[in-house]
Amino acid sequence: MTRSVKVHEYAEKRNAILDVAARYITTKGYEQMTTQDILEALQISRGAFYHYFESKQALLMALVERIGEQAEQLVLPIASSREMAAQDKLLRVFAVLNQHKQENLDLVFAFMRVWYADENALFRQKLYLARVKRLAPWLSQIIQQGTDEGVFTTPYPDQSARMILSIIEDLGYATVELLLAEEGEHPDISRLVQLGEATADALERVLGMKPGCLRQSWSEDFSRWQALLA
Repeated sequence: MTRSVKVHEYAEKRNAILDVAARYITTKGYEQMTTQDILEALQISRGAFYHYFESKQALLMALVERIGEQAEQLVLPIASSREMAAQDKLLRVFAVLNQHKQENLDLVFAFMRVWYADENALFRQKLYLARVKRLAPWLSQIIQQGTDEGVFTTPYPDQSARMILSIIEDLGYATVELLLAEEGEHPDISRLVQLGEATADALERVLGMKPGCLRQSWSEDFSRWQALLA
């Protein structure tokens, strides 16, 4: 068997385990899901499972990494487009990432409780840094294009890209804090909208954009979230 075939088979089996794990996390919850659930669903041995993942937590990390890789694949064709204006690219990047979350809403909510737990803080930080390394260069490229076109005025595209990712990361924390604090109750959409508007305002200031450009787009996105959460 050639090396390329082996690599393909390895990736295929690993993804099969991740697919089943994602399904169980959504339907049962991470804490209730066991490795035995996965073994029985795929009819594999415990040794076969540990060949791909050393622990249940490693499985969780791999799932989050895969989501990040999927997000990157959504961003790449937008960032590399030679026909799209920079501001349109930026709005499109935020829109496709938001749509990706909405399409995986059950998994997103299932992840929230475990992913933002204190015991996962170190892994969360490592993956955040990996996300910065993966996405910051593409954002920087868009920002540089925007400054060349005169729609952004920041003289620091690389640093601005990192700031954008940091601000969005904080939005994630703030959103989870709000939703988990009100767990079991109807979420306060007005507070979520305010978080989004404040974040959009901060991003506009970092980039030196015309005020309101991002806020209008984000307001439309939050309207869709409101319908989903309802």
